[in-house]
Amino acid sequence: MRIGIMLNDQTGPDAVRRLTDEVAQLADEGFESAWLSHIFGLDALTALAIAGSRVPGIELGTGVVPTYPRHPGALAQQARTVALAVGAGRLNLGIGLSHQVVIENMFGYDFSRPARHMKEYLNILMPLLDGDQVSYTGETMSGHLAMTMGDSGRVPVLVAAMGTSMLKLAGRRTDGTVLWMTGPVTVAEHIAPTITAAAADAGRPAPRVVCALPVLVTDDVEAAKAKAAKIFEVYGTLPSYRAMMDREGAAGPEDLAIIGDEAQVADRVRNVFASGATEFVGSVFSGGDDAVRTRAVLRELAD
Repeated sequence: MRIGIMLNDQTGPDAVRRLTDEVAQLADEGFESAWLSHIFGLDALTALAIAGSRVPGIELGTGVVPTYPRHPGALAQQARTVALAVGAGRLNLGIGLSHQVVIENMFGYDFSRPARHMKEYLNILMPLLDGDQVSYTGETMSGHLAMTMGDSGRVPVLVAAMGTSMLKLAGRRTDGTVLWMTGPVTVAEHIAPTITAAAADAGRPAPRVVCALPVLVTDDVEAAKAKAAKIFEVYGTLPSYRAMMDREGAAGPEDLAIIGDEAQVADRVRNVFASGATEFVGSVFSGGDDAVRTRAVLRELAD
């Protein structure tokens, strides 16, 4: 089983150092990958470039970089630079639309045509990541440029896709999808079949389905569920995640969190893979002995 860990979003003047230490710990413990979200803290790609240049081996991923604030040419340049810094075959570029409340209210961009935006974004991004020149004029964006840096190796692209049109686009054009707050029933009945069929129709390899969920091994399940409900409350209010929770029959994020003793957590993670996910990324949302126990279970499953 391919299992990774979602990194903590560090803050403060030593944030990058502490993030690097966390990546080093995960590498020492034998995890296959470490993923960093990009919200309003550290710039995910910059932080991973620094950490990855100091910690060898472990794969790195963004979960996910919002597309609207970055022209695809700028993102291709940054991603290829990170790939040069950390070494070929290590960076997984997760990208996503973000949410209307973020893109319109905070950044001031028009969010009225998200599917068209992502389609045209990929028309510019993908050739540039492959080292090709691009000349494209679309309805929402254009790009006429090439990159002059050295060969950084192939950078896989994963789109945060949950709706049918986005899943089909991801299957036709990219390496797969990276999910958040999406449970195994939804993966089995909606995500995996939709993206896999689209990839097959396009003559592409079977797509990656990276499923990230909160996870915790603990003896106090009710307290952990209450903590998950508080930490992840906002995701129950965002339309794209709310739609996935409704598909799953989950009242809130705490129902999607994988919480229990060692055996219970292991069984639920196995169920994620049985649903059609190709990789699991655990967001360990508490520290101390529970965090140690959680990583131990996930390491054992990966082995």
